[in-house]
Amino acid sequence: MYFYEFLFVRSSLFYLLLTGVLGILFYLWPASRGFLLPVHTHAGLVGFFLNMVFGVAYWMMPRPGQLRQDALERLTYWSLNLGLGLRIVFEPLWLLDPGRDLRWVLVVSALLQLVAIAIFAYAMHQRVVTADMLRRLRQARESRKNRS
Repeated sequence: MYFYEFLFVRSSLFYLLLTGVLGILFYLWPASRGFLLPVHTHAGLVGFFLNMVFGVAYWMMPRPGQLRQDALERLTYWSLNLGLGLRIVFEPLWLLDPGRDLRWVLVVSALLQLVAIAIFAYAMHQRVVTADMLRRLRQARESRKNRS
């Protein structure tokens, strides 16, 4: 497992713990539910689930003929987690005081997360191939090797 794959999985475990802690907090301090429910939801779905899916997919589905996409992994990780971090910090503040114009921060947060999803989709598009496509790639590689 490479560094960003490791970070995806470790970050997902942090967000899973955060989701559980927030779930308990809702019973201990019911008033917090109104402004922390979006954090709880996003920590679970984006923080835990997407980080785990992205990390495991990058780890378990290497690109045929080229195992590394370090730049794409790095961009996916930082876009997803910076976007999520902005949302976790600023959405409760905005919900507590709607008069503060923090919507622009939430838009940036959403755009960062969308960029991460788009980068991941692009990377997986390159990695996911049929057996026939893989066979053709190997034949083309062998053909180039024989010409040299």
